[in-house]
Parts: sequence; structure tokens; C-alpha cells
Amino acid sequence: MISATHIHAMLIHFPIALLMTGFLSEVIALFSKKDFFKHAAFYLLLLGALGASAAYISGSYAGEGIEEGPLEIPMELHENAALLTLWLSIITAMFRVVLYYFKYNRTWTKWVGILLFSALIGAITYTGYLGGQLVYAHGAGVELALPGFNPSSMDDDE
Repeated sequence: MISATHIHAMLIHFPIALLMTGFLSEVIALFSKKDFFKHAAFYLLLLGALGASAAYISGSYAGEGIEEGPLEIPMELHENAALLTLWLSIITAMFRVVLYYFKYNRTWTKWVGILLFSALIGAITYTGYLGGQLVYAHGAGVELALPGFNPSSMDDDE
């Protein structure tokens, strides 16, 4: 059965890939001066910001019920990092949209854009690390399935 945890796990990888590839395109555009990479970075950033919104929403639903107890602190850390990532993706995307719309292209705006994008990539990395810790160190959202083990057959033996 598909749950919010499964949906979150499926969605989260898209904004990570889109934003990381967008950042790489941005860096290449900075040094190569090729318009292709500049446009690719712009559209990947927009798609990544939309994906980050979907990932944040799905993560909110996936985290319901585990906000208290032994996972309270790791969950809170991941949630706060995810919120920071979401805001940085929105701010970075809006900064680029405003520059694009007003056709404002100055050297300082390129470096501010790179700085914002770098902070976003750092936030993505930290959020992903904390999410990985939730799953792999704390077992959040993991269902135990052992080969040849059927818990319902144990009830029949009694």
C-alpha cells in the first residue's frame, strides 16, 4: 500500500537532482558564457523549486505521527532544514525570475545568484543528510520484511 512516506521518498529525489544539475549548469554558464547553460540553470531552478514545494508538503504528511517520542529531535531537525531549503529555493527562484523579467544583468547579480544557489545546495545536502539519518539510523518509515516470515501465520499457532 502506498503511504505518504512512500510518496515523499519518490518525490524528494526530483528536486535534489533538478537543483543540483541547475547549480552545475549555473557554474558552467558563469565560466563558459554559453546561453544554453544559463537558460538550463534558470529552468532547472524553477522546476526544482516547484519540486521542493511538493517534497516539503509530502514530507509534512509523511512525518505525521512521529513528531513525538524518540524521533522528536531528529524529525524536528530534518523538518527545520527542509523548511530552510524550501525558502532558499523560493527566494533563489524569485531572484532569478525578477532578473529575467526586468532583463537586469549585472556582474553583482550573477554573484548574488551564485551565492544564493550555493546556500541552497548546502541546505539540500544538510536536509538530505538528516533525512537519511531518519531512515537509516533511526528506521523512520521502514517496514520490516523478512523472507519467509509471515506475522499472520504466528497467530494461527496459538
